[in-house]
Amino acid sequence: MRVLGIESSCDETSAAVVSGAGDDVRLESLVILSQDVHRIFGGVVPEIASRAHLTALVPVARQALLDAGVPDTGKGVDAIAVTHAPGLVGALLVGVAYAKSLAATWGVPVLGVHHMEGHLFATALDHPDAVPPFTALLVSGGHTLLLDVAAWGEYRLLGSTRDDAAGEAFDKVAKLLGLPYPGGRPIEMAARDGDPARHRFAPPMLHGGQQPGDADYYDLSFSGLKTAVLRAVRAAEAAGSLDAERPHLARGFQDALITTLAEKTARAARAHGRTKVVLGGGVACNGALQERIRRAVSPFGGVVFAPSPTLATDNAGMIARAGHWRLARGEHSDASLNAYASLPIPGLRAT
Repeated sequence: MRVLGIESSCDETSAAVVSGAGDDVRLESLVILSQDVHRIFGGVVPEIASRAHLTALVPVARQALLDAGVPDTGKGVDAIAVTHAPGLVGALLVGVAYAKSLAATWGVPVLGVHHMEGHLFATALDHPDAVPPFTALLVSGGHTLLLDVAAWGEYRLLGSTRDDAAGEAFDKVAKLLGLPYPGGRPIEMAARDGDPARHRFAPPMLHGGQQPGDADYYDLSFSGLKTAVLRAVRAAEAAGSLDAERPHLARGFQDALITTLAEKTARAARAHGRTKVVLGGGVACNGALQERIRRAVSPFGGVVFAPSPTLATDNAGMIARAGHWRLARGEHSDASLNAYASLPIPGLRAT
């Protein structure tokens, strides 16, 4: 069974082809075109993103089909999976409209896929063992979710951020430090030269008195950490030492954030008897985060699976993979398929 995936939820235009059966699904092609124009503004401009998708989507999809050896007539494709939520509505609508039109032309089903469910499936394209049951930490620019995944389609929400997502916190702190957008990679690189003892920021929403059942036991918050960094940056600017302090500030911020993520992920895995931890989202490719979580779960035999940088970013491979699973279940969408800025993951239930 072969599925063409389309992703246009934010500022990456992507198409991919996957094929296989069950959990034995391989990536036949993946094309991602990133919109670098947003770097000028220090963040994504929705109208510009939508217009860029309009220009790029057709050639990106054609290239993905070509790379997979699939004719542009669609022969051999069993369905088209497309991100329909959550994301920038204008950007999503470009992908949804194209996928519906192409599916109608080819006479194949179209499936709307939730972007965050796609991130749950992404790591399995790199690591065949990254399949349920597992604990999942999804950390991206727009979302931070801690989930217990008993099976594909059965997701229990354990915790989420109460304010900024982890990726958003990286971007905002990078801007404070005068580092490029997006901020994840620049902060990670700067932090490598930082002294961990120079700026010790408190790990946010983490203290020894927390107990299972407490409202903040799994939840996350990064606004206070961001404010603490802001104050330290202003103090360094007043002293004329920001250039010298930049790596140390980056290290202090990163250490505090990943300490919280690692501890809360380990809590979830331990409490639910999971020995597999699967990471997803753009922040998941942070090497310091991966190593910190490995150390946190190793005492009870935990193993961490992280996606490659290509599959950690927004990409159509993960959308095609999630759509492949749903197609195998007999699911498909109809002509009423629409785009939504916010929508719960299908199968998600609260604790």
